[in-house]
Amino acid sequence: MPLVVLCGRPGSGKSRRAAELREALGGPERAAHVVAEAEGGRAALRAEVERRLSRRDVVIVDAGNELRSIRYELYCAARQAGTARCLLHCAGGAGGPDEPPFEEPDPSCRWDRPLFTVRGEEPLPLGAIRAALFESAPPPPHRSTRTQPLQSCGFLHQLDRVTQDVLAAVLAAQRSGAQPGETVRVPGVAEGLVLSRPVSVAELSRLRRQFISYTKMQPSDENLPQLASMFVQYLSRSIQ
Repeated sequence: MPLVVLCGRPGSGKSRRAAELREALGGPERAAHVVAEAEGGRAALRAEVERRLSRRDVVIVDAGNELRSIRYELYCAARQAGTARCLLHCAGGAGGPDEPPFEEPDPSCRWDRPLFTVRGEEPLPLGAIRAALFESAPPPPHRSTRTQPLQSCGFLHQLDRVTQDVLAAVLAAQRSGAQPGETVRVPGVAEGLVLSRPVSVAELSRLRRQFISYTKMQPSDENLPQLASMFVQYLSRSIQ
C-alpha cells in the first residue's frame, strides 16, 4: 500500500506529523507503519521501508530525508512495489552545524511530488493526502518490465561514465594521501565528499552498483545534470 515520505529539518515536527498520519491513515482495513531513522543509517532505513511495503499497509517514513538522492531512492522503491506515494515537507526547524544541508523539495521533480507542505501548527491536508494515496491511478508498469525507450541507452551510458568518474576522483584523492575528514573534490560537483574513513575499491564498486541499480529504474534525460551530485550524496550517506 502507499508510501508517505516525510522530510524536513530537525525540530520541524516530523515525528508528531508521522504519529498524526498513522492515526488518520490506519484502521481496520489497513495498518499504518512508521519507519524511523535508527542505527544503520540510510541503508537500514531503505531496507526496512522495502520490507514493509505491501499491497495492504501504509508505510510512513519519519526521517529527515534532506537530500534529493535519499528521496529518489524511496521514490524508486515505491515504483518498484507498484504503489502510490507522496511527500510531506515539514517546514521550519533549524539544523545544527553538524547536520547535512537540507535540499528543499522541488515539485518539478517527479520524486518530490505529489508534494504537501505544512508549517507549525497547520492542520495536515488529510483529504488531499488520502486522494493522492488511495484515489490516484496505479503507477504505470515499471520501466524494467517494459521495452526501454531509445533515449534510455544514452542515459545509461552517461550514468556509467559519471559514476566511474566520481569513483576515479575518490580513489585518486586517497592515493594522493587524503586523510579521513578531508574534503574530496569531484569535478563538476559543487559539494565535496567528506570520508570518515578509508574506503576500498571493492566497497566503492559495491556502492556504485547499488546506485546504478536504483537509478536505472527511472532512466530520464532530465536527471542527467544531477547524476554526479546525486551519486556523491549517495556515497556521503552510505559511507559511515
